Formats: sequence, structure tokens, C-alpha cells
Amino acid sequence: MASSDFQLESRDFPPVTPSESSASAPQILTTLAEVREASLAVARSAQRQLSIYTLDLEPLIYGEEPFLEAIKRLVLARSYAKVRVLLADPARAVVDANRFLILARRLTSCIDMRITQLQDPGSAGAFMVADDRATVYRLQAARWDGIFDLNDPPVARRYLNFFDEVWQASAQDAQLRQMQM
Repeated sequence: MASSDFQLESRDFPPVTPSESSASAPQILTTLAEVREASLAVARSAQRQLSIYTLDLEPLIYGEEPFLEAIKRLVLARSYAKVRVLLADPARAVVDANRFLILARRLTSCIDMRITQLQDPGSAGAFMVADDRATVYRLQAARWDGIFDLNDPPVARRYLNFFDEVWQASAQDAQLRQMQM
């Protein structure tokens, strides 16, 4: 499958509306603080798997101590728990010695990382999916505007399906592998 087959567009993801079975309502995010708080809530809600699609492991979100603690709690409390990360541009994360990468190096059996093979990785925005329920996503990774919901399985599955397709077509990068060892 060609990498252009994986392009996400805003029309692919209509505005989120709460499902009838949803206990929570989607929240609109507009600031870094809101995105950071929502990302932490999604990470803390994960029981089995956390899937993260990011351009460069944004240190202002994924390098914060509370977020790293949530990741550690997830993978150390459950032997079957996994964190998967798709990076579009690992250069900044590697050069900056990102704290998430340092954690991933210590927990290599629980945290898997790959580099996307998309021609325009920024077109997918940035998102995180916990299990198959909770999501936080931004259609433009360079902006903080986004949506967050702790209980919207249809939207979570849609992003998770995209993530899984890109994950299968992606490979581990030598720089990342070296950082993780």
C-alpha cells in the first residue's frame, strides 16, 4: 500500500459528537495547558495499550513528569500493557535527549517506537488513543487546537485503525533503536 494511502484529512474525521452510551462529552482544546491536561487524562485512562502519533515527541506534553509517571504506572502495573509511538520526525527528540525517549530506553519491552513512512506526516496531525475508548487529537500538529474525549469508542477506533495501518507500514529507525538500547 502506498504511503499516500495513509493521508488523513479533516473531512475524514467529522466533528465529534457524544455517543448515547458516552459518559463524558468531548471537550474542545485551545491551549497547551489544556492539551497537556487532556493527554495526561488519556494516558491515565489506559489499561492495556496507549498509541501515540506525534511529529517529534513534543517535550511540553510527553516529556512532562506527570505524563511520564502515568506511562510508568501503566506498563509496570500490567505485564501485558504496551505503549506504541509513531514519530514523524525523530531528529528533534533524539538531539534534545527527550525524557520520553530516556524512559523508553529503560522500558524497551513495554514501549515500542517507529518512524512513519508517510510522505506528509504532518497531515495526520497529532493524536493519542488509550485502549479503544479515549482520544486526544489535533488535526494540525503545529497548533494546540483539538478535541479530547475519555469515552468515544467510534472515534477512538477510527484513529486506532489509522495508527495500526501506519504502524504496519513503518519501521524502527536506527537512531531510535540506538537511543532505546
